Amino acid sequence: MSIVDKSGLLDRLHSTGNISLELGCGHRKRHPEAIGIDQQDFPGVDIVGDSLDVLRRFPEASVSAVFSYHFFEHIDDVESHMVELNRIMRGGATLLVVTPHFSNPYYYSDPTHRTPFGLYSFSYFCKNDFFRRKVPRYHSGYAFKLDSVDLIFKSSPPFYFRWGIKKIFQSVFTFNRYMMELYEENFCYVVPCYEVRYSLTRHPDQGEL
Repeated sequence: MSIVDKSGLLDRLHSTGNISLELGCGHRKRHPEAIGIDQQDFPGVDIVGDSLDVLRRFPEASVSAVFSYHFFEHIDDVESHMVELNRIMRGGATLLVVTPHFSNPYYYSDPTHRTPFGLYSFSYFCKNDFFRRKVPRYHSGYAFKLDSVDLIFKSSPPFYFRWGIKKIFQSVFTFNRYMMELYEENFCYVVPCYEVRYSLTRHPDQGEL
């Protein structure tokens, strides 16, 4: 699909200061200062187009922060997006990703969902071992460090009583990393988790894939 740059931002990237992006911002952009990217046109969207095509228009090491809320589960090619983010994010840049946890039963109700996520999903793209369980790294060029992973237990409105019960389970299963790993291996289909939130930092050393 073609790219629609509503304010000509892509032509002014070199003269812009700190650049932050919000991928798949939809009709409710959470970071007003960020460049909103979405495949559909909404008032808060600055650049309309395929997210991967748009990311490829950004210069190397030009972005200081990237945010995404319920975006990554809608794309087929997570790896290609991480390759581009690895390229365009400068040293010290931060990446915040929130997705449904794979045990969330609502994940499977949405026909536009393509990719499930769990505790270890972004460990495959990071240099450090965040959890005791180790995962393979299929590419060595990623320069990301995984800073935190948070399991979020809740229920969507109008189920407020369930929401309160889920928060009790959250206090137990997120007490430390050991409990999080214990939960995902043994209890995730007993007490489903709603979301998982990842925080990553781009290493100063430029990685090449």
